[in-house]
Amino acid sequence: MIHGYFGKLLEVNLSTGEIKDTPLPEDDLLNFIGGRGLGMKMLWDRLEKPGVDPLSPENPLMFLPGTFSGFPIPSSSRMCVVTKSPRTSPVRASYEHSSTISYSNIGGFFAPELRYAGYDGIIVTGRSDKPVCIKIVDDKVEILDARDYWGMGTDQFDKTIIRDLGDRQFETLYIGPAGERQVPMACILHTAARAAGRGGTGCVMGSKNLKAIAVKGSGMPEVAHHKDYLELLEKIRRSFMEKDEGVMSWRNGGTANALTSSSKNGTQAVMNYSRGSFGEIEKIGTAANRKKVWKRDFACFSCQLACKKSGFAKGSYAVMVHDGPEYETGTMLGANLGISDLAGLHKLIHVADDYGVDIISIGNTMGFLMEAHEKGLVDTRYLDGIDLRWGNVEAALQMMHKICRREGIGDIACHGVKHLSREIGQGSGDFAIHVKGHELAAWNVPVNNDWWAVTYATSNRGACHLNGGTPQAQDEQALEDSMAACSFASNWYEGEVAYHHFLSAITGADWDEERFRTAGTRIFTLEKMFNYREGFTRADDTIPEKFFQHAFQYGDHKGAIVERGDFKNNMDDYYRKRGWDPTTSRPSDAVLQELGLAFTLKG
Repeated sequence: MIHGYFGKLLEVNLSTGEIKDTPLPEDDLLNFIGGRGLGMKMLWDRLEKPGVDPLSPENPLMFLPGTFSGFPIPSSSRMCVVTKSPRTSPVRASYEHSSTISYSNIGGFFAPELRYAGYDGIIVTGRSDKPVCIKIVDDKVEILDARDYWGMGTDQFDKTIIRDLGDRQFETLYIGPAGERQVPMACILHTAARAAGRGGTGCVMGSKNLKAIAVKGSGMPEVAHHKDYLELLEKIRRSFMEKDEGVMSWRNGGTANALTSSSKNGTQAVMNYSRGSFGEIEKIGTAANRKKVWKRDFACFSCQLACKKSGFAKGSYAVMVHDGPEYETGTMLGANLGISDLAGLHKLIHVADDYGVDIISIGNTMGFLMEAHEKGLVDTRYLDGIDLRWGNVEAALQMMHKICRREGIGDIACHGVKHLSREIGQGSGDFAIHVKGHELAAWNVPVNNDWWAVTYATSNRGACHLNGGTPQAQDEQALEDSMAACSFASNWYEGEVAYHHFLSAITGADWDEERFRTAGTRIFTLEKMFNYREGFTRADDTIPEKFFQHAFQYGDHKGAIVERGDFKNNMDDYYRKRGWDPTTSRPSDAVLQELGLAFTLKG
């Protein structure tokens, strides 16, 4: 018996109403661990043929805590939402609905509570004929009518559902109006602030007419070596206290600390990635928020870092702040749009969260439209009368409403910059900032491009800043996402308190460092094979044309640009290290067999 798991998944078919427990094969747990890795294996098994429509009832939507979820291991309460992406497409599509895997990581309290209810994850298939919620209390599972909640923003719904359930011990996650309308860049939220933000997971959830999942549990997975586990737990807790300077930095500013440092370093997305530095960054950074907005720091389950912030923004756009700005939200709705109005920035973040939309993608999309407007490729008539210019908060709010409601220009823009550039034409594809149809995050590319270009080009879910720019970094991230570990805290888990020691103590399996790293490579490579089966090749492993053509014209890093030859050499080197074909990007048969992925060679 493998400890640390319940060995079962909750499976809900919303077409038939069938609810059942599905056993988890031991080999899958030993080879893919949980979370992102386990989700990838199940997606491969369930979508045996490529080209399945991501918004069809057949596409599974999976909510998968990691092995550490529910244990009081610092900063390890996360969960991956795994499905087939509604956001991505290859350069040359073999199938009408070719797209990549989508995995999106979310923190908070939902994943531990799901484990306490006795499950290692949830698989939702089918499509309800009316809006529904799934209610879980240990092994009692119900599908409830949610028509009264349909149309609610996430802020109102978060309060209403707990009131109606009559028990604050429930943890919930849900979509907003953007997900209900199947906006492709919609996300899934929890606590009105934490989000499985990337890859259109909320769109898939909306396609199933699933408004929310509520869970409450009373159990706990067993630990194999309890004494070893407690000793590790004591050591890691002490190590967080010993490195208190790092902890206090996270508590003080969270990822918003990077707003100023990234701008200084030239790695910030500014005005649709035309610059790497924002001259007014101090107006929206940590110091400004500490002085004017933030009143409270709050943390996910069993986390010392408390990187989330709340408060009240006053001024031109007074608004209650549930979270932010983080680095990504502050950049994509701030610097990338030329916006330095702090209250206006918070208003944009609040509205986006209330709709339940990916702030990275919608900020990127609005930046693209601002540049198209600036270049004269579109006029205000095309933009439904919106004067969408750099720094215009009101125009950005108007466009956000259009996109999230799929009204007018919003019905085109909601599909993102790849779709928009095809509609607009006129060479606009050269400044459409995406990879495989998935918009880039807030880290600009030309400075340190040997890292950032490879990071974005090789991400298996389309452009992802968390992917890592080397095989080792990518494998480590896949492992963290599979265990439920937060990458913000990974530096503390070294030496005698390294993650694989915790995994051994909990599961009882012998997770030495080599076996552990191999599992990360296995997970990342299976994701690659899923994408390859869908028709993605080396031609798709690239970066936006803008980075090759447009040198920075502002700031200390003026002149920064990506050289095509350097990019090609870096990618060739990457494929060699992976053992993948540098022409097609396909992993070799030998690599697949060595990793225990020979099953991908069948058919």
